[in-house]
Amino acid sequence: MDLSMSSEVTISTRALGQRKRLLDDWSIPLPPEFSEGGEPQTLRDLIARIVRQEVRQFKDRQKRKRMVQVLSAREIEAGAARGKVDSGGRDWDQKVDEEEAVRVALEAFEDGLYVVIIDGREYRDLDAQVFLQPESRITFLRLIMLAGG
Repeated sequence: MDLSMSSEVTISTRALGQRKRLLDDWSIPLPPEFSEGGEPQTLRDLIARIVRQEVRQFKDRQKRKRMVQVLSAREIEAGAARGKVDSGGRDWDQKVDEEEAVRVALEAFEDGLYVVIIDGREYRDLDAQVFLQPESRITFLRLIMLAGG
């Protein structure tokens, strides 16, 4: 069995100088083309792939929220504990253009708003070659701009 086809990489988000994560970590399947022995891929390709996948998942969540769901007693209790019981049924029509989202993410990287760290190695060049391993960790580190700088 080829492990690169079934392994996942973990993605996390941080802000410089803050202990708390910006978002909960999430995982994606290890893209086979980013593995050692695959065709050379760049950081630009990796960011674009992650952004496209997140836009698709956002659209899927949006579709699910349009449907009214029957909640179990446990889900109602959990929602009450969080302060919000949500059974869906909303028709939010937020339009997200996948290619525009990729463009904005790449532009933010080029503007120095964040860096990408893969398995402890910092990347600051969109054209740098990237290879992932099973269980790699990708961190998007948001940088803090200094006032007047």
